[in-house]
Amino acid sequence: MLLNQNCPGEGQDLAPAPGPDGAGSPRSEGGEDWTPNLVGFCCNWCSYAGADLAGINRLQYPPNLRIIRVLCSSRVNPMFILRALQKGADGVLVAGCHPGDCHYSTGNYYTRRRFHIFQRHLEFFGLDPARVQLEWVSAAEGKRFADVVTEMTERVRKLGPNTRFRSNLL
Repeated sequence: MLLNQNCPGEGQDLAPAPGPDGAGSPRSEGGEDWTPNLVGFCCNWCSYAGADLAGINRLQYPPNLRIIRVLCSSRVNPMFILRALQKGADGVLVAGCHPGDCHYSTGNYYTRRRFHIFQRHLEFFGLDPARVQLEWVSAAEGKRFADVVTEMTERVRKLGPNTRFRSNLL
């Protein structure tokens, strides 16, 4: 079964392409015009709908977030987050329904518990926990979604490029 011709099992590489002279792009060097690559795992029922509402309302937020829709935030395995960071993401957003409003009853409670434990592991892996964020965004909160993405982009911009796995990418 072929799911995606651009993704033959190893995932998409988010690392910047080298410039014409073979050197890294301003994005990879953390220059003034550097914008972080963000990956967002969004719950289908609330957060993805919130992102859709932000788009429908033409709210302005940075276009550097690549959204991956999941049925529930509890389906986001911590290895997905590590893999995104390993493949070149500078930050990862996990967004789900507000606690108590989960389409699957208790999925976001599992997410919250797993995320707090995972935050401690990030330091062990040599990554700044501020690169990974968990947020609750409902389907009616398009403005909140735009604000979360804007805030996360600025926070990750201050941290600079994710260089932890750089040697594996080049």
